[in-house]
Amino acid sequence: MLWRICWILLFCLHQNLEAQKFIKVTEGRLFKNGVPYVFLGTNFWYGLNLGSTGEGGDRRRLIQELDHLKELGILNLRIMAASEGPDDQPWRMLPSLQTAPGIYNEKVLIGLDFLLNELNKREMHAVLCLNNMWPWSGGFAQYINWVERKPIPYPPPAENGSWLEYTKYTQKFFNNDSAQQLFKNHIKLIINRTNTVNGIKYQNDPTIMSWQLANEPRSLTTRKKYFKWIKETSEFIKSLDSNHLVSIGSEGNAFFPFAHKYQREHKIKTIDYCTAHIWIQNWRWYDPLKHEKTYPKALKKAKRYLSKHIAFAKQIEKPFVLEEFGIARDNFSYDSKSSVKNRDHYFMAIFSQLYEKNQVHVAGCNFWAWGGKGRPKAPGAIWKKGDPFIGDPPFEHQGWYSIYDSDISTLDVIRKFTKNIIR
Repeated sequence: MLWRICWILLFCLHQNLEAQKFIKVTEGRLFKNGVPYVFLGTNFWYGLNLGSTGEGGDRRRLIQELDHLKELGILNLRIMAASEGPDDQPWRMLPSLQTAPGIYNEKVLIGLDFLLNELNKREMHAVLCLNNMWPWSGGFAQYINWVERKPIPYPPPAENGSWLEYTKYTQKFFNNDSAQQLFKNHIKLIINRTNTVNGIKYQNDPTIMSWQLANEPRSLTTRKKYFKWIKETSEFIKSLDSNHLVSIGSEGNAFFPFAHKYQREHKIKTIDYCTAHIWIQNWRWYDPLKHEKTYPKALKKAKRYLSKHIAFAKQIEKPFVLEEFGIARDNFSYDSKSSVKNRDHYFMAIFSQLYEKNQVHVAGCNFWAWGGKGRPKAPGAIWKKGDPFIGDPPFEHQGWYSIYDSDISTLDVIRKFTKNIIR
């Protein structure tokens, strides 16, 4: 009888220790191994492509990037765990992971395995984004195209491209059961996957901090369907995996008149923490060519926007993560050797606000975005297949927001904060 009791106690202890490896939410804060988990991280969306054994793969560079990030104290990465083809479409991260419905490029999947294993070695964590509002990875638009077979009305840089027409097209996703089922099939495949490098099932891998529904999902004309999608998809993920957190990928209540309501989407029980993004130039608060005139007001707006979202997270007792923010290089240059004095000031201001001692519901941030050793073939060019991956997605001018390993002053700002953060 005694040996049975001892065995049960040891088993329970083992289970408890295993459970502690996963990042969890307790009383509105993230915890890891029983201690508050606070991080300063980055977006590294292209990591799975660097880890690929096929075209576009560069494992040597991937290892160097992760070693550098680890040295900087950047231990949390937001990465893509989805990209949709076909690979003949423009302005996309290529090669794609899912080339057609249910058809996968195994070399890119193995790239994701390799990336997660390397993160595991370094005790780093990742948010795995499973879909995208924007066309640079396929996303909602590609799922609709697969079902309806109607051309995608690409936004800029497409000639005569319209953001409004593209956004209208993506809204069909929230009304289309067939497109959503294709997405659920992808979710199921990823969550149930066994890593070919280390043999760990994704659903049992504590390297993963959370599953994210999509990058910046947005409601324009289908608000009720949008909230229904968040609820049902997050519940579906939880039914497959009880170990990991689930997040939306929301940018928050941006100035857009059709922005979804931040409060309603984050009150959904199966959403574990709040996210927001801040884009002072994209939202036309800031003009890098008129820095002296526009920056003070833009910074004030950014701080106010951040405060409001943190306050709401505190109100509903959920952690808060600012998972995207960035600013152009000085004088709107795309040259990797140009000054980043304005960026350094902006990062210092945002970090200072996030990591104030009384911000207990702030879990951290992921700045946009790590370019590391990568450099565009031509500063300001649009990415083409075969070009080096950097922080700027394929449909954006290369060098806009990327943080390079040569941006020493920015890296010094980052180090200043990571050394004082409990991870």
